[in-house]
Amino acid sequence: MKPDSPQRMDPVERAHLKDPGDASHVMYRYPAAPEFDGLLQRFWIPVWSVPPGQEAPQRVLQYPVSLVVVAPDYARFYGVVPGLSTTTLSGDGWAVGVMCAPAAGALVAGGPMSAFTDRFVDVADVLGEAGDRLTARVRAAMAPDPHAAEAHASAMTAMEDALRPFLPVDDDGRLVNEVVAFVEGDREVTRVAQVCERFGLSERALQRLVHRRLGLTPKWLIQRRRLQEAAERLRTGPEGLGEVAAVLGYADQAHFTRDFARVTAMTPGEFAGRQRRKT
Repeated sequence: MKPDSPQRMDPVERAHLKDPGDASHVMYRYPAAPEFDGLLQRFWIPVWSVPPGQEAPQRVLQYPVSLVVVAPDYARFYGVVPGLSTTTLSGDGWAVGVMCAPAAGALVAGGPMSAFTDRFVDVADVLGEAGDRLTARVRAAMAPDPHAAEAHASAMTAMEDALRPFLPVDDDGRLVNEVVAFVEGDREVTRVAQVCERFGLSERALQRLVHRRLGLTPKWLIQRRRLQEAAERLRTGPEGLGEVAAVLGYADQAHFTRDFARVTAMTPGEFAGRQRRKT
């Protein structure tokens, strides 16, 4: 299995507010096998080396999906962080993670994802003994050389074996996958009513679906897509802040600035300036 081909900006990478000068880690990404369509999206394997006494914060505008992550010192199932997710790297290390599809979280957790919003639990808490086996297999695979393709393949196989029992995806799961894909794929979607109309759902029914399967709200889905695209445009595009706000469907630049700063703790101008200074 080969990593995804390089693109102008990886559709997942745009969610990472990585400083241009951050050389703390190498990131390997692999697509999930077709067998897992609707349940798993992709694997990500960071391997890092941070000089003694230094730290490398990794800030992410997380997608509306759960994660399963195994590292040398922890193995966790993560719900969605509604704000800015921050992980601080230090020393030498690695992690093997799988980015689930929106449908997967409630299946793995065995209940509503609203119980996991902005929190994580040990993998064994949701997978039981299978979680312990998964953790042992991934650590054994990665121990000799965390950069090796063979290690990655073995670790991903362990993940697949642990999550295969959650196939096939249920009807509600397929629906929430479609809802998320619709919101993320169409910039013109700026109101919850548009989502309701597309899927023939009342606002209450949509709210309940998204809360149960993702632990979020439909409004959050729309705002998160806007912020991720904003971060990409501020890094890669020539537009001014007003142009970016208009393209993303904001009424004015002030609303855009307020939304962006509330989640990232930086104004769009500060973020764009930071990117330019370090390129």
